[in-house]
Amino acid sequence: MLAAWIGSSIPRNPDWTEADEGVVVMIETNGIHTGIVMPVVSEVKDWRETFPSAGQPRDDGRMPTHIAIGWGEKEVFLNTPTWGDLKASTALRIAFSGGDGLMRVGHYAWPQPSEYHRPLVLRPDEYRRLVAEVEKALPALPHGEERFSYDSFEQGARNYDARGRYTLANTCNQWVGDTLAKAGVKIGHWTPFAGGVMKWVPVPAGR
Repeated sequence: MLAAWIGSSIPRNPDWTEADEGVVVMIETNGIHTGIVMPVVSEVKDWRETFPSAGQPRDDGRMPTHIAIGWGEKEVFLNTPTWGDLKASTALRIAFSGGDGLMRVGHYAWPQPSEYHRPLVLRPDEYRRLVAEVEKALPALPHGEERFSYDSFEQGARNYDARGRYTLANTCNQWVGDTLAKAGVKIGHWTPFAGGVMKWVPVPAGR
């Protein structure tokens, strides 16, 4: 815990400042897991071209305006809706040898800033780099094929195969931290826990 606190307190891209205008993303958290919320369509990227579910109506009939990207361990994302469902064998496997990565994509309609959804304004070039890092985590898809998705226990989300190996050192939150860092955003060096990510993202004023 101490090492994680120290590692998350040493910044990458220490001179970075938020843009006055540009592409608004959000960093979300539920206290344990973090993710990156991005507009479905912008001048930089149309995520419907990558994730078919981003172009489909939500359960309430509304079209998604934003997607929430989270990276994690495949077995956990597919079959572990609560901590009580986590098998001891799965936990031990992850602890000692890790597990395959999986990308969970949530679909939001006009998410509002809050303590749990904190906005960041990125310059277009920074957002391009962010998009490139997210796409880099996905396996190559043969031309003309549609990306397959799995059901999710998280309402309104879909799961997609992803590259990378989940370990106790390379967690879902570390993936978010690394992805933001490669886009040029100021973030800690080692962010295995949600708090290590969120302490770099200000709570919106009045929240």
